[in-house]
Amino acid sequence: MSRRRAASVLLGMVLLATGGSVAAFVWLQRYLDAPLPIASAVIIEIPTGSSMATVAALLQRHAELRYPRVLTLWARYAKVDTAIRAGEFELQPGITPRAALNHLLLGPFVQYPVAFIEGTTVEEALNTLWSSPRVLPTLQGLDDAELLAALKSPRDSLEGLLFPDTYFYTAGTTDLSILRRASARLDQVLAEEWGQRQQDLPYTSPYEALILASIIEKESGMVSERSEIAGVFVRRLRLGMRLQSDPTVIYGMRDTYNGNIRREDLESITPYNTYRINGLPPSPIALSGRDAIRASLNPAPGTALYFVATGDGGHVFSDTLEAHNAAVRQYQLGLEP
Repeated sequence: MSRRRAASVLLGMVLLATGGSVAAFVWLQRYLDAPLPIASAVIIEIPTGSSMATVAALLQRHAELRYPRVLTLWARYAKVDTAIRAGEFELQPGITPRAALNHLLLGPFVQYPVAFIEGTTVEEALNTLWSSPRVLPTLQGLDDAELLAALKSPRDSLEGLLFPDTYFYTAGTTDLSILRRASARLDQVLAEEWGQRQQDLPYTSPYEALILASIIEKESGMVSERSEIAGVFVRRLRLGMRLQSDPTVIYGMRDTYNGNIRREDLESITPYNTYRINGLPPSPIALSGRDAIRASLNPAPGTALYFVATGDGGHVFSDTLEAHNAAVRQYQLGLEP
């Protein structure tokens, strides 16, 4: 149907409803600008290849639009009937047919969030991603090597290679697309922080800094003391002391960890047991946020070589093993100092 023909049909329909050309114009404007009778937000999903008639029918079904044929003809007359976009759109209460059509043509798509949390493992992040609504899964069932290949990563381990943040996506976005964004974001943050690092650190690559950052992330949730924890670990590395970090032991135990670390766990040899290995473990043990990465690259000066949790989220730092053992008796065993 030509636009002139559409205009004639539209005018004819409105004239029949109102009985005059002036009244027809007034009625059409009121129709286009009267709020749709929806009491709460509704989501309209426009399939690929939809016509304006299909869009109007969807508005009639989900937003109680009256006279969908009128809106279809008006869109043709206004030359916007061929600008239909596929996707999901949210319409708020009070929106008018004119504004609704404009929103479908120019407005934002519905966005869904998926959050990767600092200190969680990549396995937990993947489970969060695959349980998120409207994500298109393309990678489920792949092993780590295949996932690394999909991300085009040169690393041997997938652990820690996603930046913890909230990522927004539209319906039908693939899991690979979101993972690539999270991986690229980590590379960006790591490069930014690496460029502002202290000199003479006991590691020579951003990846080693990321490994230590993941340990710092798991050791303390208090941003204010992370650089101090980093200082302890950096001094230990410089002196050739083992890191002796419980979170690395727990990570190496995998599914056998039941909430307690036994003496035999500390004595068992795994690539992640920093009570038994020298230096850093072979990979990160969790997702690291910017604060932990910054701390690993800018450790606080000091002389402490030990720390113990106080039970309230903080730690006590000690220079000597004797002082550390006293802190352990006080805070871990509940004995008098």
